[in-house]
Amino acid sequence: MPLLQWLFGSVDDLPLGAAMGWRLDWLALHAVADAFVAIGFLVSAFGIVIYIRRRPNMARDYRTVAWLFASFIFAGGIAHLIGVVTLWYPVYGLEGVARAVTASLAILAVVLIWRRLPTLVRLPSSQELSEANSRLRREAESHEATLRELEAARSELESHVADRTRELTLLNARFQTALHGANVYLFSQDSDLRYTWLYSPDREVAAASWIGRTDDEVLPIAEREAVLRAKQQVLQTGQAEDLEVSFVAPERRGHFALHIDPTFNAEGQIDGLTCAAIDVSRIRSLESEQRRLTEELGTTLQRYETALHGSNITVFTQDRDLRYTTVSGPIFGLEPDAMLGRLDDEVLPLDSRGPIVTLKREVLASGQPRDGEFRTVSHKGGVNWYDIHMEPLRDVSGRLIGITCAAVDTTARKAGEAHLRDLMRELTHRSKNLLAVIQAMARQTARHAGTTDTFLDQFGARLQALAASHDLLVQESWYGASLTELARSQLGHHLDREGAQVSVQGPPLLLKPEAAQSLGLALHELATNAAKYGALSVPQGRVAVSWRRLPMVGSEAIEVLWTETGGPAVVEPGGRGFGRLVIERNLARTLEADVELTFPVEGVQCRITIPANHLAAGP
Repeated sequence: MPLLQWLFGSVDDLPLGAAMGWRLDWLALHAVADAFVAIGFLVSAFGIVIYIRRRPNMARDYRTVAWLFASFIFAGGIAHLIGVVTLWYPVYGLEGVARAVTASLAILAVVLIWRRLPTLVRLPSSQELSEANSRLRREAESHEATLRELEAARSELESHVADRTRELTLLNARFQTALHGANVYLFSQDSDLRYTWLYSPDREVAAASWIGRTDDEVLPIAEREAVLRAKQQVLQTGQAEDLEVSFVAPERRGHFALHIDPTFNAEGQIDGLTCAAIDVSRIRSLESEQRRLTEELGTTLQRYETALHGSNITVFTQDRDLRYTTVSGPIFGLEPDAMLGRLDDEVLPLDSRGPIVTLKREVLASGQPRDGEFRTVSHKGGVNWYDIHMEPLRDVSGRLIGITCAAVDTTARKAGEAHLRDLMRELTHRSKNLLAVIQAMARQTARHAGTTDTFLDQFGARLQALAASHDLLVQESWYGASLTELARSQLGHHLDREGAQVSVQGPPLLLKPEAAQSLGLALHELATNAAKYGALSVPQGRVAVSWRRLPMVGSEAIEVLWTETGGPAVVEPGGRGFGRLVIERNLARTLEADVELTFPVEGVQCRITIPANHLAAGP
């Protein structure tokens, strides 16, 4: 009961002695309590200060509230300490001030805390903080594992980077070796065409003298315009350019192939150039030498082909299957294009194929040259003769790969030999005929000549006329005689005079030997008669010899006209002398000619119509 009274009652109700005892107990308790409260407040205030100082990243508003709250608690601690002092020393004014400051700080702290109460309410509870801490620990562990994986990945990446660095160094070394071996110069320029980087295969130090300079400072004037024009074109269009130029390299001068590419910045705009200059001096020198050798080879081949064409020699090659691979000219009646890629079975007629193919296979089997002479029938039906020399064809390693042949067309020689044989037989025959003609000329001349001198003159002239015809036949290898040359040979001494009295006119015609001989004698007799009695006996006389082709039923004929004008009046002779016999009878008999000899007053005329079968086709 006294305790309850002490706690809830009035001291005045107690006896005086008891009241004093209880009051002292109460004061002691009050002092101890205030002291402990003051100590708690002060320790708490210092704890809050320490907490604030260890949280430098705390928000400014929360830091302000924390300092205010620490000040409030500190002020409360001070007020309680003053209360303890007041129990023995009545400093009530100081205690009131301390309590007033504490109350002010408390009110201010409450206001600031109340304004942030919604945010504080949303703060997590201790359980949530525990769960969050557990989650953070797990995340931290996960992050540590991730960090370990990243560290392993970093180590692996560093290893890869080191490997790639070594590979890049090796590739760079190989790249520089390739550039050096190929004599390639690489360089970069900015949009002002100022050199920013250059690689020189000759000496890297020399490239430093180009950095920061422009083409105007390093290129000669003669070469500058073309290079600058190409680079400006690339800067304007963004399209690569190529050109060849005589270029000044860091160490020397040479001929370069220049390739120019544009470079772009991050915005895709052209900000400069990258160029590669390839030294092609040796290549161009080799190309020049190749062109020279090609020209020499072409000249040699042209001479070779000219020699082959002029010598009737055809050179051809065949592979081991006897398929034609090269042919220099026509052979076997075929053009080269018609023979390439074909076999002898497709080119040669069956009756000409065997001996030639047999000899070629002997060359392939023995590897030794062979010679042969062959007669072939062309696809057009003509007969050709060839002397063929065959040799094995080998490659650079000595392996037999086919044959090469040189064929000489001896058809003309064979024909000449045959003609010579025929000519010898013909000469024997003609010699007999000639002797008979000479004998007849001698008899006829002697019959009409009054004296020996006259005989000799007439007979000699007729022999000369006959010899002139034979000279023409010999010049043409006895194939025939030109009608123009025949007329000139018989009338030559009249044609060679100044103001010639004889004209010869007609198309080119070739007479067979018999026709040339008989017509030559007739022209001689007409010329002799005209010189003695006709148009050639006076200066104003003229003789015209002409001929033409005449169409006839079933064939053609040659008409030869002898016309005299301007001579003495002609009187038809009463008899037939040797000359008239030669003109009329001999031509009609030997040439089946139609001869019309007339004697008009104004001059002798002779029309001779010779069948076209007496014309020669030529050698």
